Amino acid sequence: MKKMVLASLLANVLVLIPVCSGLLIDATWIADGYGAATAARGILLSIYGAILIVSLGLLFMQDPVLVAPLLLVQVIYKFTTPFTVGSFTNPVVLSNLAIATLHMVTLVLIYRHLAQHRPHRV
Repeated sequence: MKKMVLASLLANVLVLIPVCSGLLIDATWIADGYGAATAARGILLSIYGAILIVSLGLLFMQDPVLVAPLLLVQVIYKFTTPFTVGSFTNPVVLSNLAIATLHMVTLVLIYRHLAQHRPHRV
């Protein structure tokens, strides 16, 4: 479970550093996946930046109780992206689905770990 928590957090960091940088400088490759520079893209940068900052912080703590909510929110928005974008071929959608799958595996392992270690109630 610990290795998968680390893998999920590292995936967030390794993906979001170039994506956030690209959004910040309006890199030419960004338009292919995210469209033209708009207020919505700025909001997305804020969300991605928050996920990046939280992921970096959790790399040092790696507490599954704190990691799980972050990954759960990501799984929900990443699995709904093809429907909100209206495409299963957009490069951002494809990467979202791959990362969501990784995070789902991590969440299942976190759940199993926590279920084994919770106090028994009478």
